[in-house]
Amino acid sequence: MGIGAQKCGTTWLFHTLSAHPNICFPAGKEIHYWDRPDKKSVDWYADLFSDNNLCNGEITPAYSLLPTETIHRIHSRWPNLRLIYLIRNPIERAWSAARMALKRADMSHEEASDAWFIDHFCSQGSLLRGDYEACIRNWLSIYPKEQLLVLSLETIAANPVAMANRCMKHIGASPIFTSSDRENLSIKIFQGDRMPLRPSLAPVLDKIYKEKIKRMSEYLNEI
Repeated sequence: MGIGAQKCGTTWLFHTLSAHPNICFPAGKEIHYWDRPDKKSVDWYADLFSDNNLCNGEITPAYSLLPTETIHRIHSRWPNLRLIYLIRNPIERAWSAARMALKRADMSHEEASDAWFIDHFCSQGSLLRGDYEACIRNWLSIYPKEQLLVLSLETIAANPVAMANRCMKHIGASPIFTSSDRENLSIKIFQGDRMPLRPSLAPVLDKIYKEKIKRMSEYLNEI
């Protein structure tokens, strides 16, 4: 199960793992079963992954924010679940997510004021998605750390072949990529508009995330 984070390369992960002949995503990338109210039973969800001849899974970035009660429910059914969590510099993540929200609002960069962006940066959704440490602690309060692989988008960009194979090993599939696959694995899927961060907004994001980045770095060295 890919549990996030939003705007951190989960679509790359989906397409990369889908290239493996023994890995399957029966219902596509984002099912959103656990984070959205649904009348379907957990047996319905489990049936999606009933082919024991394949390594079946799903990737829904919103799962990083699941409450521990829901994670307990998942664990009670799948205690041996292998988890993958992708992260990136939270300042870059917040800027990318804000630009995505801008596009969904059918607004141009010129139309959006600094105040609009700051409101988005300070929204509960953006702050929670950028608090990687809290997300990891929630999942590791229930699952053992050996079952959670945390990779950064920056590391993937630097060495996509090794990181793709590492993901496959983590979920129990044989690695299939070689150095000749580097170009294909480096293709950015659903890449945003790449508009650079406004200089006027940089101090705002730095204030929000400077301490979080420091604490997260220390925490990752502990686990």
